[in-house]
Amino acid sequence: MSATNQSLVRLGVNIDHVATVRQARGTSYPSPLEAAILCEEAGADGITVHLREDRRHIQDDDVYALRERLRIPLNLEMACAPEILAIALDIKPDEVCLVPERREELTTEGGLDVKGRREAVFETVHALKSAGIIVSLFIEADPDQIKLSAESGAPYIELHTGHFCDLRGAAAQEELARLTRGAELAHELGLKVNAGHGINLDNIGSILSIPHLDTLNIGHSIVARAVMVGLSAAVAEMRVAIQAGPRTG
Repeated sequence: MSATNQSLVRLGVNIDHVATVRQARGTSYPSPLEAAILCEEAGADGITVHLREDRRHIQDDDVYALRERLRIPLNLEMACAPEILAIALDIKPDEVCLVPERREELTTEGGLDVKGRREAVFETVHALKSAGIIVSLFIEADPDQIKLSAESGAPYIELHTGHFCDLRGAAAQEELARLTRGAELAHELGLKVNAGHGINLDNIGSILSIPHLDTLNIGHSIVARAVMVGLSAAVAEMRVAIQAGPRTG
């Protein structure tokens, strides 16, 4: 996909932080399933949840309920952890995105080190693919990581856009150029390209200049915006922003 055909970019909505609000008080609400259905009705192309080993937000029951009820694809983010892999193989989400995970982090802070965890990553990719699950690797736009991702057999990568979204000025433009080069390399290697982390209404125009994008996975900014305008409206706003395409400046 070229940067001139961004109307085809899909929106995956990450609803982890709906569960964060629920877990803060230990209540039964707000319901991630209800949130996912609202996102589906508002035009989301998929739903993403991260089942962390510490279960800080999304719980096992959430994932099973989502798999049963959703009509749009379910993308499960997970670490290369045997316990979580077993759950993924049981529920068989449409997609799995392998991500790094550290207990002390507030949110995912960087890309998966495919090079440093080659054996675990390759084995997990193989297990998931054997079960008919589409696999993506959440990585930095680093040539070595991209090449190893292709070697793993995963058909997708998801470029970590968090650094770009935190930067300003010339540094941001340098990072955007790095993401662009990464997307081009991935495309050359036959990989499909997703992107996510830190994307909001202010920076999405720049993100959309990255070529060959398939899906943008966006969570925190949509849930935060939903506090002000409601979840359906927040999803609709992001869809409109994607359809508007790349912006500069």
